[in-house]
Amino acid sequence: MMARFVEISLAKRGAVCVARLLDAEAPATCAAVWDALPVDGPAYHAKYARNEIYALLPALATSPPMEHPTVTPLPGDVCFFAFEGTEIGSPAYGYDAGSAAHGGPQVIDLALFYGRNNLLINGDRGFVPGSVFATVEQGLPAMAEAAQDMWLRGVEGERLQFRRLDDR
Repeated sequence: MMARFVEISLAKRGAVCVARLLDAEAPATCAAVWDALPVDGPAYHAKYARNEIYALLPALATSPPMEHPTVTPLPGDVCFFAFEGTEIGSPAYGYDAGSAAHGGPQVIDLALFYGRNNLLINGDRGFVPGSVFATVEQGLPAMAEAAQDMWLRGVEGERLQFRRLDDR
């Protein structure tokens, strides 16, 4: 199989990176995400995991099993998480009532890790493994700078976008 690539961007900040899907390591997750593209949603910066930006999305057409799991993502890892709708709808998480966190039986979290020393732990649930399904091969420094700007200046109005790059 030829390598497949996804462009990940922060619309408001104009940051773009390119990630290669890890089809050999996470075939079901790669297929589910690829088939759903393009997707985008309000961008968030993690409170607990450290150097993570993510979007919460409605359930995909297929729900892949956990593949290529980690609780310590590396810079450039792109991860897939699936949560039951009630798991992250608590007011403690701070998501607006109209967000995907409150939208249905399942919420998908597509996350990009842009720096080191990440630990996927949640005070309510403990360790929260994610499926690593892609790795950033181009543009990580610019994306990290934009993500850090989100942390320092806020996420309001920012969108995290994922789209296929078929022409590589």
